[in-house]
Amino acid sequence: MWNLVQKQLDKQSMSIYRLSKLTGILDNTLYSYSRGISEPSFGNMIKIADALGVSLDEFREEKNG
Repeated sequence: MWNLVQKQLDKQSMSIYRLSKLTGILDNTLYSYSRGISEPSFGNMIKIADALGVSLDEFREEKNG
């Protein structure tokens, strides 16, 4: 899922640090999401989507099969 968040970050030229400031989520927590160490909670995904100005649907990965 983070790869879709990263695409939005890149598209908007936004750093994880800036996302942290906009969401109130610790940057260390966001970095752990980016490294696949942990998965964001539903609540944090809402904060991330809101900060990026996109729908949660933007972060849904298509499942094949």
